[in-house]
Amino acid sequence: MHLVVHADQRQFSIRDSASRLDGSGWTSLAVESHRIGVEPGGLAIATARSDLVESSVTFLPSPPSVSSDAEHVVEADLAVPSGTLVVSGPADYPSQEKFLPVAPGRYRARVSYVPAGPPPVDWNDHEYGEHYRYVVELWPAASESGVEVLRQGAAVWDG
Repeated sequence: MHLVVHADQRQFSIRDSASRLDGSGWTSLAVESHRIGVEPGGLAIATARSDLVESSVTFLPSPPSVSSDAEHVVEADLAVPSGTLVVSGPADYPSQEKFLPVAPGRYRARVSYVPAGPPPVDWNDHEYGEHYRYVVELWPAASESGVEVLRQGAAVWDG
């Protein structure tokens, strides 16, 4: 599913509908290396711009190959016990959140940062930072795993 998300505060989240993120996942390592903040019930995804950003969320039966176009690729577990995944920006009203039905359970989430042009909607051309498409791929996970960076992007990447 293709989405355009308001990544206010240079982030957006994917989370279980019964969870709220509180920012505790943004450790030094998360900010400097992972680019995702992992919390129980959700992931906050750092973006290069505080703006409208393109994303996609795809559910797969098994892990896909790593995209050759991606500059940065990271994986983490995501529990979705409610069976509803929510995609939203931190300043979104409930009516702006996107709800995706899924089978309840644990998923492995891969987030790939793919260079892109501006989204096909109005965007803030005064905001600095590169445009990326934030590709989120999820598949069922039988066992728990930690955060793993599969491809480390540049140290300075967000403006």
